[in-house]
Amino acid sequence: MEQVTQLFALWHRVRDHTLTRAELQAQARQVKQLLEAGTRSTHVKTRRTCQNISKVAESLWTFVRVAGVEPTNNAAERALRRAVLWRRKSFGTQSETGSRFVERILTVVT
Repeated sequence: MEQVTQLFALWHRVRDHTLTRAELQAQARQVKQLLEAGTRSTHVKTRRTCQNISKVAESLWTFVRVAGVEPTNNAAERALRRAVLWRRKSFGTQSETGSRFVERILTVVT
């Protein structure tokens, strides 16, 4: 976990242009090596966790490879926020027609 925390801190530096993407990629390689070592662990729970993470590893490292991709879903969460608040205040919809209306109107105004 410490390595992942460091990786996020380094990503912030890349975003702020105080670190190069190549330096971030080097750190990510170290984390990947630790994950790979974990897949051979004698501790069953650790090994299983590392194996499960390894199955989706390419998706996890997109932010390291592709400029402009963030390592969090914060942007998506912010995009949904207005619709979530509306639903909470209005108690949702009571019909299929109401649901379709809300889908469409929120698509237009958000």
